[in-house]
Amino acid sequence: MSPEQKILVKNSWQKLAPMADTAASLFYERLFAIDATIRALFKTTNLTEQRRKLIQALALVVNGLDNLDALVPAIADLGRRHAQYGVKEGQYDTVGAALLWTLEQGLGSGWTPEVKAAWSGAYTLVADVMRGAACEPASAVDYSVQEI
Repeated sequence: MSPEQKILVKNSWQKLAPMADTAASLFYERLFAIDATIRALFKTTNLTEQRRKLIQALALVVNGLDNLDALVPAIADLGRRHAQYGVKEGQYDTVGAALLWTLEQGLGSGWTPEVKAAWSGAYTLVADVMRGAACEPASAVDYSVQEI
């Protein structure tokens, strides 16, 4: 991601922050609408708590874009946990689509092609690290910044 893209992600996140819980609700509604089978992963989950965790994870990513050496291990751990929950590799694409749709809804006219490209880049970074961590033993995965 370019420095300009990182700024776009951070600035758009600040605009969305006041409606974070609403955005998280929209995200899960959209996620389940795109792929109803994903709902089964949340059958015993408190969705209010899950929305809070989603916002925390997004904030972690946004705030960590300038320090990938610290961010990547946290994302990798998240990927390993999601694999234990039963998340499949292809579901990351569905999550990405739901996230971008949610951001578009929340940002309205602030959702420009440049902001979309920046968020797409940020999500691709996250999804790639999580997928890698889910598929390999933790000791065999190199999460150096160069791999991103």
